[in-house]
Amino acid sequence: MRCRIMFLLVMTVMFSLAGFADEIKFQNGNIITGKIVSLTDGKLLFNSDIAGEIKIPLSIIQTLSSDMPVIVNLKDGTAFNQRLIGAQAGRFSIQGGAAIGAQQFSVGDIVSMNPPAKPEPKWTGSISLGITSTHGNTKAESVTGSANASKRTDKDRTTVSADYAKSTKEDDITGENETVEDWWRARAKYDYFFSEKMYGYLDTRYEKDSVAELDRRITVGVGGGYQWVESDDMNFSTEIGLASLYEKYDNQTDSNSEISLQLGYHFDKKLRDNIKFINDLTYYPALDKFSDYYLTTTAEIRANFTDTFFTNFKTILNYDATPAQGMHKTDVKYFLGLGYTF
Repeated sequence: MRCRIMFLLVMTVMFSLAGFADEIKFQNGNIITGKIVSLTDGKLLFNSDIAGEIKIPLSIIQTLSSDMPVIVNLKDGTAFNQRLIGAQAGRFSIQGGAAIGAQQFSVGDIVSMNPPAKPEPKWTGSISLGITSTHGNTKAESVTGSANASKRTDKDRTTVSADYAKSTKEDDITGENETVEDWWRARAKYDYFFSEKMYGYLDTRYEKDSVAELDRRITVGVGGGYQWVESDDMNFSTEIGLASLYEKYDNQTDSNSEISLQLGYHFDKKLRDNIKFINDLTYYPALDKFSDYYLTTTAEIRANFTDTFFTNFKTILNYDATPAQGMHKTDVKYFLGLGYTF
């Protein structure tokens, strides 16, 4: 009699333990038990009693249940940390009060389950450098450099960047070095996101070009933008605002100061796993005379040959409708270099 009682107790414990498992029911009616680990990007990481850790597409799950509370986030922003209870096809409910327990949710509305903690925002960016030295029939030296860094949080984005180029060439007759390029620019920008897509910005730029007789060009802009796409593979945003533009040329006594519109966009796209295209454009038409404008655009192809090192080719085009006296309206600069990302 005692042995029979012990056997029944052991079997009761075993069946009780067996009941403590998460359960996934598939669209075809099959059931798998184990432990829900997490769900991100439409795939459930599940530790199966039989197959170990597997990834299950959310689209093939009919319903699911858990023996312990699970953190769940839905498309409409609903979030809870409750034990899940299986329900009719395509639905599930949660454990709670009678009112809560009776409420059912769509399996297809699950955005994440037990999501990993968000990493702390940090500065990321790159530095690139190019050096060219020519000797023989022509003697020339050139140095180019670019740097950029940005920090993105849930609410804002800060971006800083700088470009520099200097080239000298030896005069064939006098033998003296002549500066054929001496130019640099810097930019700082702050974006504050009012929603997932809409943001306001404050943008300031400083530019100097000795060969073009540009002592300084300073712009300060404020406005709004819309982030159409933001992902690891592609980013695209457009902006509109107002800017104060100040220009001073070395060969002119008068400076130029005006209020203009500021229209622009930023676009970057991964063409392949290791190749990225980056392009931005900003257009400053004067409010009192749209034919008087300044435009700057940058295009870059970047190819990574390791996780942190890359080679890049970059083009910067500036167009000033009212340049310094005797200077061209269009100025194009080319950069070829090696870089490091951080």
